Amino acid sequence: MPLETLLPVLAVLAVFAVLLGALWLMKRRGIGFTPRVFTALGLGILLGAGIQLALGRGSDAASMALDWMAVVGQGYIALLKMLVMPLVFVAIVGAFTRTKVTENLGRISAVVLAVLLGTVAVAALTGWAAVVLSGLAGASFTDAGAGASAASLEALQADQQQVADLTLPQMILSFIPVNVFADLAGSRATSTIAVVIFAAITGIAYLKLRARGEGAADVPPAATAVACEQAAFFRQLIDSLYGIVMRIVSMVLALTPYGVLALIAHVMATSDYAAILDLGKFVAVSYGALAFMFLVHCLILLANRVNPLAYVRKAFPVLSFAFVARSSAGAVPLNIETQTRALGVDEATANFAASFGMSIGQNGCAGIYPAMLATIIAPTVGIDVFSPTFVAGLVAVVMISSLGVAGVGGGATFASLIVLGTMGLPIEIVGLLASVEPLIDMGRTALNVSDAMVAGVTASNAVGGLDRAVLRDPEARVSGEGHAGM
Repeated sequence: MPLETLLPVLAVLAVFAVLLGALWLMKRRGIGFTPRVFTALGLGILLGAGIQLALGRGSDAASMALDWMAVVGQGYIALLKMLVMPLVFVAIVGAFTRTKVTENLGRISAVVLAVLLGTVAVAALTGWAAVVLSGLAGASFTDAGAGASAASLEALQADQQQVADLTLPQMILSFIPVNVFADLAGSRATSTIAVVIFAAITGIAYLKLRARGEGAADVPPAATAVACEQAAFFRQLIDSLYGIVMRIVSMVLALTPYGVLALIAHVMATSDYAAILDLGKFVAVSYGALAFMFLVHCLILLANRVNPLAYVRKAFPVLSFAFVARSSAGAVPLNIETQTRALGVDEATANFAASFGMSIGQNGCAGIYPAMLATIIAPTVGIDVFSPTFVAGLVAVVMISSLGVAGVGGGATFASLIVLGTMGLPIEIVGLLASVEPLIDMGRTALNVSDAMVAGVTASNAVGGLDRAVLRDPEARVSGEGHAGM
């Protein structure tokens, strides 16, 4: 390696190491999780911009330095992805084993799903309206997206092939877990929703076994004793797995500031700032749509007699974490704890809402973004975006495609490919907007997590499980590291 390349690389890595050390010292001195994460965000912006200014975008030295920094950033993302399937499974099954009133489970699930799918339908309409009202329909981003390489477009086409040949009924059939072990390994595009379904079936089987053990009229006493013992053992097993998985999650989340520093630095060092400026209107319209959907969430809270301002104060730690980490999956433990300790949601409902919301009906990633892309590109192929047929089809496709979108980075891209492919629209726009996608993804992820918590509050209120004393208590809050109190 030439010395003129090696020295800048070592200099960048030395600065990166110093910044990691500074974040570690902040933790040792007792500085809170949220301030450390936002400090990492700021430091990452400065470091990434400095790398691009000093070494040049795409230079050998910058690429090599970022490659080493990716051990921290992409390593953090890989750990979050590792947790998705275990989190989904133990959170949903745990919701069944923790509930005392079996008859509430059906109502809880129905209300949670109704809120998630209902709001994603509204999100699709919001994305459509945002594009139409802003004049972006039919806009060309060819110049701004000139940096989209042929390789990236080929990768998008390869991803689309996973679902391109499926009709909507076939896509729904693909949700069924034919091989649950393969789905737990994430081998299919729809593995997440398949694990959700398997976990729900497992939970229902547990409830039936528990009911048998409680002495149903047609069950012999000997069989009752065996069923009671099996149900108790299974509950203890799930409780143990739940505790272990959540402890692993806590260990991974402790790495968030370091991961955020590396990830944001990479984004800033590799971004085409000219393209971002050219796409500034798209970014602004996207955040306007996200803000409108958050207002919709506030209206739902008001309908549940919950003060939106109190909700924002209590939900800020988990929403800010989701914003900077861009991971609904990583936010699940903090999401559950915020619902139960700060918002007064009962434990079973909080587990259902957080785990379902991680993979179903994500308002930002699976609702607004795909709807916006479809509405932008439709006029270029001769489709009238004001046609009721187009709007109704868009909402229906978005709702179905929102099932099973994984709550980690890249979920919005996959959801967009499904929507565009199902509606017969070109997918190139996904690659053309890649330069600003990370900027929008932060707001999308925060909206996804908010929707899950709103679904939990609504369902808990519907079954009479919402503890309003906790909800009204201004001291009932959680920190970003999952401990009560700020």
